[in-house]
Amino acid sequence: MANCFKNLIFIFFFAFLLSAAAQSTENEEVDTLKEFQSANNPSNRFDAFFGSVDRYNVNSAYDWLDTIKIYLSNAEKTNDTLATRLYLVMQTQVYNDLGEYDKSTVLAKELYALKDTLDAASRKIVLDVLDDNYAHLQLYDKQIEIRKEKREYGFTDNVAFYDIYSNLGLHREARNQYIMEVRPTIADNENFKLAKYHNKIGDYLRLDNSAPTALSEYKKANGYLDVFINDISVQKSEEELFESDLLKAEIEGNIGKCHVQLEEFEEAIPLLENSIKSLESASSIHYQNEVIENTLDLANANLQLENYLAAKKSLDKEFGFIDIQQIIKRNSLLAAYYDKIENFKNAATYYKRNERIKDSLVQKQSGIIKQQLVTVVASEDMENTRSLIAEQRRINEQARNEMKEKDERINLVFISLIFTLLGFAGLVYAYLKSIKNQRLIAEQKHIIENALVEKDSLLKEIHHRVKNNLQMVSSLLSLQTKNTRSKSAIEALEEGKSRVKAMALIHQKLYQNDDLSVIEMQGYIESLINSVQSVYKKGGHNISITIDAEGTELDIDRAIPFGLILNELVSNSFKYAFPENDENGKIYIHLRKNGDQGYFEYTDNGVGLPEDTEERTHSSMGIRLMNRLVNQLQSKLNIDNAKEGVRFWFNFN
Repeated sequence: MANCFKNLIFIFFFAFLLSAAAQSTENEEVDTLKEFQSANNPSNRFDAFFGSVDRYNVNSAYDWLDTIKIYLSNAEKTNDTLATRLYLVMQTQVYNDLGEYDKSTVLAKELYALKDTLDAASRKIVLDVLDDNYAHLQLYDKQIEIRKEKREYGFTDNVAFYDIYSNLGLHREARNQYIMEVRPTIADNENFKLAKYHNKIGDYLRLDNSAPTALSEYKKANGYLDVFINDISVQKSEEELFESDLLKAEIEGNIGKCHVQLEEFEEAIPLLENSIKSLESASSIHYQNEVIENTLDLANANLQLENYLAAKKSLDKEFGFIDIQQIIKRNSLLAAYYDKIENFKNAATYYKRNERIKDSLVQKQSGIIKQQLVTVVASEDMENTRSLIAEQRRINEQARNEMKEKDERINLVFISLIFTLLGFAGLVYAYLKSIKNQRLIAEQKHIIENALVEKDSLLKEIHHRVKNNLQMVSSLLSLQTKNTRSKSAIEALEEGKSRVKAMALIHQKLYQNDDLSVIEMQGYIESLINSVQSVYKKGGHNISITIDAEGTELDIDRAIPFGLILNELVSNSFKYAFPENDENGKIYIHLRKNGDQGYFEYTDNGVGLPEDTEERTHSSMGIRLMNRLVNQLQSKLNIDNAKEGVRFWFNFN
């Protein structure tokens, strides 16, 4: 009985110690925000904010945001410029941590414009935030510009491009560059860095569908991390211990994802569960994407093992930010779950959702990414091409020098040995040289012709992509129109969509033409009018339209403003010129070029412009837009409203 009593006392005492330790830890964690608030100046608050290991462990990012906004407001009221900029830098970082990358980017751009007035620490933070925002927004071309800016300022962390290649789907290229750039910088005894290095190599292999090789790399990373953690001879800071715990959880999750790819689901489940638990308890927003990926793979593993309740529990979890690919993956898993429990109606619903997403957002997103992929790869290839050309020139020059020296030696031998054959040797040499030159000329001509064909093909592809992107903008405006109730807003969106279509038509005509430098205007005007008529479905179809532009061609610098001007004129005629009946309506369009001079005239026999046209000129967006576009053509818009209808005309160079 006495022993039992002693054991009970020991248990209660041990529980009391654990409770006290937990309470002490909690108090220490609360001190992070208190330390920030108790700091006596903005610089110290700045250091407390960015120096904390895990500032969101107790207080959420929204608590921090509210607190920073109060200090920012006070700094703005007192016109404290330095404090205002420091609080704006902190606010930019919080928006990034919350996943509100658009808001973060807007603030970061404002600070970026003042980067020369910022101290080095603030400038680096702003550039890092912009870098991360552009990565999440998939604006990889802008991300490359920011990293080049980092290099110019001497910031050496995270200025390589291997992660951008991976985001663009070039995982093998990313892995090769990562190995070449990172491995030489790590010493053999830096176990923590080696763990991060092999974990990243495993990521690129796993994303490249090489799960067995990736698994080997993850196990190496886990081994190096265990050596680092268990090495008592090295003093570790609180931040290093915190990062090592998160890295351990990340590696476990990655090993679990490899097992899922290898269909070893039973091995995957405990690893994924431990990883999710550790990463969620860390409250680090930057690991949210890892938590989502691990959760979806955990649901997949449970689904394959027919653990339906566990799979559904994972799929029903709510996440603050989830990208489009993860939404598609979750919808697919939900459809598979309902298929397996024979709820085919719900399964069909999720299949349809995925089809709608793939047909709209994914294609648009894919088009943007592909365009940036062309830009990034073309930029890299251009640098490689320049290096190759320089090297080839050096080799050619060296070969020419060697050949020249050899020819001279041969000539000296021939001269010294056989004087009588000197003339014949000269003729032979000249003949061989001529054949060689002709062959080189033929090869160079072939190379130039191929380069010109490739250039034309690339230009057509660029115009095609620009046209597709403008059509995407037009589609987005259409979607916005459907979600807008304001009549004036709908009209403004429709006008904007019509203008976008007019520009898209220019690029369509360019990539359809054999000559990419000019546009045949007769066909373009006909296509433009058909496009405008499709917008105004109830009007404009009975109007007699005469187009006199046969044989007239304009380059793109003049065709785009001309197309926008004509779009405004035709739209106005369809909307306002024939309010009662358009059966007797007539429109006449005249465009001519005479040498370097051009003349444009547009008339209709409608009701004409109102009497207060001159006053409306300053308030009407359409007329102001046309005046600016005509100014781009270095001309002046003339309006004649004296006769029946209205007449617009101008000369241009």
